[in-house]
Amino acid sequence: MAPTPNAAPILFDRALLRARRDRPLRGAAATFLLDRVAGDMAERLQAVVRDFASAADIGTPGDQVRAALAGRVGRFIHVDLPDRESEPLSLMPESLDLAVSALALQFVNDLPGVLAQIRRALKPDGLLLAAIIGGDTLTELRQSFAAAEAECEGGVSPRVAPFADLRDVGALLQRAGFALPVADVDRVVVRYDSPFALMIDLRRMGATNVLVERRRTPTRRGTMLRMAQVYAERFTDADGRLRATFDVIWLSGWSPHESQQKPLQPGSAKASLADAVRLPKG
Repeated sequence: MAPTPNAAPILFDRALLRARRDRPLRGAAATFLLDRVAGDMAERLQAVVRDFASAADIGTPGDQVRAALAGRVGRFIHVDLPDRESEPLSLMPESLDLAVSALALQFVNDLPGVLAQIRRALKPDGLLLAAIIGGDTLTELRQSFAAAEAECEGGVSPRVAPFADLRDVGALLQRAGFALPVADVDRVVVRYDSPFALMIDLRRMGATNVLVERRRTPTRRGTMLRMAQVYAERFTDADGRLRATFDVIWLSGWSPHESQQKPLQPGSAKASLADAVRLPKG
């Protein structure tokens, strides 16, 4: 069936993502990033003076977030993100005081649509707090693969998913109808002995390439070795270890309510900007 004209482009193979995320759960999963985000989420909610009687965790892999927020919320359910974009989230309208999500929404094909569904599921003055991977995440690996493939194979294939930047996320919150939207970024730099150790961790996170347009043939050995050389040449610290960047973009927004602070209407200010910045005469 052909997509409708307004359908979101299908960038990610979500069935493959689920299979790869299930795979590390049967072995030793790498959870350091999710552990950090879960702790940060608990800290951020500490600053919110509000009771959350009903909450939902949207798509987070693992139990770290629910464990970190235990005792902070009342009824707490987990809601899976569907593999097919045509399937809605299993949420009733105006049923939640709080929706949280950690390291899951960056692999959604229709992020504006999912955010709009979450907003509708929140009660008036309900809160969304989510963390997604974005910005310059894995910029070192992306640059190194691009240089190696251009040199060894005469072209570049998509290996790392395109990530939203901070401004995009803020605009998406507004588009989905959230009030008082806020987005900020936490940059996490992890160091490795080699890019291959990084790639093993990505596999253990279930975070390897799930792009629909991903390369389907194995990478040549020469290209992999050249990638490792480029990585070492460009991104090695003084002690010989290599840097890997992960940008965690935090987003929060409230379901609209009449009690919330409203922006001033144009022309309603009682003082002009010129008066505000005027310097006193010497």
